[in-house]
Amino acid sequence: MADMTEVRLTQVPSLGSLYAQALGRLAQTVMAMRPATALPQVRYVVDGVHADADQLAAYQQLLGEPGTDVLPAGYVHVLAFPVAMAVMARADFPLPLLGMVHLANTVEQRSPGRLGDRLDVRAWAEGLRAHRVGTQVDLVTEVSREGEILWRGVSTYLAKGKKLASAAPGEPGERPEAALPPVTGQWKLRADVGRRYAAVSGDRNPIHLSALTAKLFGFPRAIAHGMYTASRALATVGAPGDEAFRWNVEFGKPVLLPGTVTFGLAPAEGGGHTYAGWDARSGKVYFTGSVIATS
Repeated sequence: MADMTEVRLTQVPSLGSLYAQALGRLAQTVMAMRPATALPQVRYVVDGVHADADQLAAYQQLLGEPGTDVLPAGYVHVLAFPVAMAVMARADFPLPLLGMVHLANTVEQRSPGRLGDRLDVRAWAEGLRAHRVGTQVDLVTEVSREGEILWRGVSTYLAKGKKLASAAPGEPGERPEAALPPVTGQWKLRADVGRRYAAVSGDRNPIHLSALTAKLFGFPRAIAHGMYTASRALATVGAPGDEAFRWNVEFGKPVLLPGTVTFGLAPAEGGGHTYAGWDARSGKVYFTGSVIATS
């Protein structure tokens, strides 16, 4: 990261304009036969980001978070995500933004943010590497307050079918699934969940909005945002108060909308919880993860 060029943006980019930019590059990046080579050595920075009270309240209501001035870790992701996406939307980013699959997310929250805080956000890409069905990359985002990092997120994405120029081997086959935790509830997700989460997050990726737009990218129906299911899981488990914690999620099969997610959680070794969401009829796993206190 030390060798990266720092680019300061005057404001958090609009996700709508970034998606339009990515759509314009779609044919070029998907149809190009050239393998992925290198990531842009650029770190984007936006200073003085503030949470919007109405957006925060709408997010808390949709995700089932308490209505306080504390910023849920999933909401901090919402605030910072456009800065990371601006990196992926660059012309020299070697993978197609639209159609990339969200594989996993790891968040380290060292201190909770609050409404009214002045937050500084920076984001960059790293870890370009082969996968058995394409190429994956990590988008790293840090959120600071008065020079101290309070939140750090690493989102791992996969570009299916996009080869990496290096000869490094791809990751091995799918890992065996761990035993599912005891059932604690079911989520009945309506067909409009994708649009409702898009309204509070700004993430209007067409795969989440309607069956018609999702079919353009190979899905039979709209699918739920991965960060919606992960953030709802976090709200259900409950963040450990003012303590620092680590929140992990790995995504499996997409949740088609409308749909039902069976949810379960169990105590984790050393404190905290593990959780999972799955289809009770087919047994396919939508996501697994954990919330572990680190202080």
